[in-house]
This record gives sequence, structure tokens and C-alpha cells, in this order.
Amino acid sequence: MLNFSQICVDAHDPTALGAWWAEFLGWPHRTDSDGDVVLTPPPGHGPEWLFLAVPEDKVVKNRLHPDFTPEDQQAEVDRALALGARRVDIGQGEQSWVVLADPEGNEFCILAAEQ
Repeated sequence: MLNFSQICVDAHDPTALGAWWAEFLGWPHRTDSDGDVVLTPPPGHGPEWLFLAVPEDKVVKNRLHPDFTPEDQQAEVDRALALGARRVDIGQGEQSWVVLADPEGNEFCILAAEQ
């Protein structure tokens, strides 16, 4: 049996990107002994996120991305944009979700609130 323990995110600046995601998600973060930034979710909210330093910038669309379901989609989109996210067009067309990118260009979606 496997335990899903971490999601690893390559980052040009793991300190800045980890801090951005920690603020967006409202999760505590720390730097581990390897210099990686670790975000710890509340119990029952998924695995840790680990931000790892890489020398190259992101250049293509993510093959894997997180989706978030808020109570108020527009409020969360506005909050993400105010923190430095940007809207991106990955060919999704008109959908009920909003595709955004973090400061290093990693895509994520904010879904419509559940009814």
C-alpha cells in the first residue's frame, strides 16, 4: 500500500513561490533541512506540498494541476489575482471554472462553487 505524502513543485524560486502558495491556501510553511519549502495542509486536506529549486523556468502547459472548489468562486479568483496570480488561456474556452497561473506560471483552476 502507498501513502500519498507530497506533491512536488519545481520552482525557480521555491522560497517565494512556496510563500505565495502558503498565503493563497492559508497553510503554514517551513523550510526543511534540504532548503526545500514545505506547505502543510490542515488534517484531511491532502498531502504536503514541497517546493524544489530547479534552474530552468516553466515553459509549457502543466500536465497536472490543482483544482480548488470555493464557497464563492469570484471572491477567490479576485483574491488570487490580488496576490499576483494571472488569468491564462490554455484553450479551455467558456467554462464554469477559471484557469489561473501562479507567479511562476503554474496553472490551477478555481471551480464553480458546489450547489
